[in-house]
Amino acid sequence: MENQEKKETYQQKIQEQLDEWRADIDRLKEKAKNATAESKLKYQENIDKLEVKMDEGKSKLKDLKESSAEAWDAVKDGADSIWDTMKATFAEVKDRLRDKDDDDDKKA
Repeated sequence: MENQEKKETYQQKIQEQLDEWRADIDRLKEKAKNATAESKLKYQENIDKLEVKMDEGKSKLKDLKESSAEAWDAVKDGADSIWDTMKATFAEVKDRLRDKDDDDDKKA
């Protein structure tokens, strides 16, 4: 597979992941609307954290799109690092909020 094709495949994969995470954030926002005041604050803090990561991801995707086929390997290495961090952040927040939902269910 040539560099341009690898680049396009990678970009598509990243865009799909960003779209999935956007949907996750939107679902969290919906849950926050129905949460208690204390829970809403926790949701918002975590949503804000995820939004920052989404912005970083979009910026890195833009860099990838603008890189030449020859230079994209170097840009991809930086992107891989950011994606790993984003995945970890999303997993951490989802786990934290899942635990919060379980706590709220026990109180209800």
